[in-house]
Amino acid sequence: MKSGKPEKLIIDGKRLDGRALDELREMEAKVGIISRADGSAMFRFGNSVAVAAVYGPRPMFPKHLQDPEKAIINFRYNMAPFSTEERVKPGTSRRSIEISKVIKEALTEIVCIEEFPRTVIDVYVEMLQSDGSTRCAAINAASLAIADAGVPMKDFISACSVGKVEGHIVLDINGKEDNYGEVDMPVAIVPRGNKIVLLQMDGELSLEEFEKCLELAKKGCMQVYELQKSVIKNKYVKIAEER
Repeated sequence: MKSGKPEKLIIDGKRLDGRALDELREMEAKVGIISRADGSAMFRFGNSVAVAAVYGPRPMFPKHLQDPEKAIINFRYNMAPFSTEERVKPGTSRRSIEISKVIKEALTEIVCIEEFPRTVIDVYVEMLQSDGSTRCAAINAASLAIADAGVPMKDFISACSVGKVEGHIVLDINGKEDNYGEVDMPVAIVPRGNKIVLLQMDGELSLEEFEKCLELAKKGCMQVYELQKSVIKNKYVKIAEER
């Protein structure tokens, strides 16, 4: 990053942004933000902002790509050129392809694709701002957008990151902690059933540290889950009030 590496990332038990070690950044979520999409959402962790749009289920063309037993999910993750301090090169990259693949696989676990044979569900996520934990923000936004589209789901997917910074286990990795910390570990769960659908790790942890990270990640994911449920509930409360 342009600002360079700070001398210390954790001072007297506090991180550079003032958070405690086990504290999420401020979260914000909205649905129905793109009028022409079947479903859409925004999810924000601090300065990391993801916008998702969903189109479908709709007939899959060309027909030879159809699955006669279930819908196909197409997922694209992209970082806007202006999303970071250093301009991001437009177009796909190995990183965006990898993130798109793992999030698509996670979404397949919750969407009732067997109810929509021969169709496709297109999900697009654009990162408008990037400050760490972008794939987690993307998953949360995509999950909300699918729910906003009215596509049957088994549950939300809720995601947050954990990691190791200057020897400390911390929740919700920001950009500087991602760049200069020892470990970054994004985790996504299906809260109903406590099922892990995404877990990646950049760095090394002892078994004890890994277990501590996983437990902290699950607690963070449950906070995300409560926000997701609240946003969808408020949408339908508002619809009922307007009738």
